[in-house]
Amino acid sequence: MPQSQIMPGFRPALGFTLFYLALIVLIPLSALILKSWELSLDQYWDIFSSQRVQASFRVSFVSALIAASFAALFGFIIAWTLVRYPFPGKRFFDALIDLPFALPTAVAGIVLAALYEPRGWIGGIIINTIGVQVAYKPIGIVFALIFIGLPFVVRTVEPVLQEFDTAIEEAAASLGANRLQTFIRIILPNILPAMLTGFALAFARGVGEYGSVIFIAGNMPYISEIVPLLIITKLEQYDYAGATAIGLTMLIISFLLLLIINLLQWWIRRRNGQL
Repeated sequence: MPQSQIMPGFRPALGFTLFYLALIVLIPLSALILKSWELSLDQYWDIFSSQRVQASFRVSFVSALIAASFAALFGFIIAWTLVRYPFPGKRFFDALIDLPFALPTAVAGIVLAALYEPRGWIGGIIINTIGVQVAYKPIGIVFALIFIGLPFVVRTVEPVLQEFDTAIEEAAASLGANRLQTFIRIILPNILPAMLTGFALAFARGVGEYGSVIFIAGNMPYISEIVPLLIITKLEQYDYAGATAIGLTMLIISFLLLLIINLLQWWIRRRNGQL
């Protein structure tokens, strides 16, 4: 029997879903594409080939990739700790993970800038210890993106670890596998798709992040200027075509990178026999 006959209200639900996608996703994207068509190919290339535009793309995407990688690593460690080990205050720390979701991004940016500036609580310690300035440098962008991307990884990996049967680990240990072998051959293949999902979410959020980055980045052209800031600058100069061209380019690159990540997830699941 078709699914539409089993589930009541299929047509209204499908209609609402299509209406929502058209209103929230398709119409804005169509407007972005149509606005970009006002430019000729030569004009579009002149905008994209600008050294300032290329530098901002490099800062945004490289920072987002680095931050998402660290978020995937530390997010897995945090999720593993919350799932596998009991400790005092566990519920408090578990709730604290969601703080970046609830905290306004501008507030997060101000707090991070205050903490990591050269005279801040953490920034002063880092400078005095290893001589590296975090705030108002590209590394500050990475720190801010790790802060807002970490919860995506934790909340994606945590349910998978909760459903993972520890009896499989005990069986591997009884067959002579050490802890490293058990992790690499049993645990990692099962949680890797979830880690890639968390990585993709953290990367997608990091590429387009504005509020939490703008206060700690320094916003120096060619050094620490992110693409969203450059788009805002174009809009303030009434260069709407240039802003939409940069936004469309950012959308295409982000889509291609996320497509590659999704294909990698599909390949891993197929290899593990989950499809």
